[in-house]
Amino acid sequence: MAPVLEVRNLRTQIEGQEILKGVNLTINPGEFHAIMGPNGSGKSTLAYTIMGHPHYEVIGGDILVDGESILEMEPDERSAKGVFLAFQYPLEFSGVSMANFLRTALNARLEGDEEVDILEFHDQLEEQLARIKMDPSFANRSLNEGFSGGEKKKAEMVQMAMLKPRIAVMDETDSGLDIDSLQSVAEVVNAMRDGTFATLIITHYKRILEYIRPDFVHVMVDGRIVKSGGPELADEIEAKGYDWIRQQV
Repeated sequence: MAPVLEVRNLRTQIEGQEILKGVNLTINPGEFHAIMGPNGSGKSTLAYTIMGHPHYEVIGGDILVDGESILEMEPDERSAKGVFLAFQYPLEFSGVSMANFLRTALNARLEGDEEVDILEFHDQLEEQLARIKMDPSFANRSLNEGFSGGEKKKAEMVQMAMLKPRIAVMDETDSGLDIDSLQSVAEVVNAMRDGTFATLIITHYKRILEYIRPDFVHVMVDGRIVKSGGPELADEIEAKGYDWIRQQV
């Protein structure tokens, strides 16, 4: 079976400045990986490059999902392929409700004129909102408009649970979350852990990894993954800091 996500010697630049300098990463079905690293190390650049953000120019290497290169795919095609990105700063969509946004996204994945069953859809949406402790009224509000930072992150987890991606890239989802919201987010992610769904958690700190336990932890410094290990690596970083890693590079 091919890896869900394979990043091969990936090099990315922004406005002529090289940020990713040869990143290699393999994530197999069912695996939870975490990437940690200091500010400016290239973690978010990796997330946006995987999703196909046009400002991030790939100048070398490849990205494969289920064995197929996605470099030539547009972001919506990557989404249909099963790639999901949880943004560090989720965008607001005025006039587009969460329910309509999700129905449109789900319908876009179906063949021809086929559409999701509306009653089944609303039952599932209410179930996911309840799971993450959001009021059902959020389904009819403009997506992320007027939401608090924590509510935006929770809304993204609802989207992820409804879309059921093959691989979710979570870019600092823990940023700005209080402990209750973090636990709610973790509950959604852990509930999706079925042996096929895979995730890449990008974070500065160990805190989220206490609730979503990764199988593998990688450390990124200066655009490269410089060290990989099990979940105990996050404990070492918490105790010794990133300078400890830099001294070994």
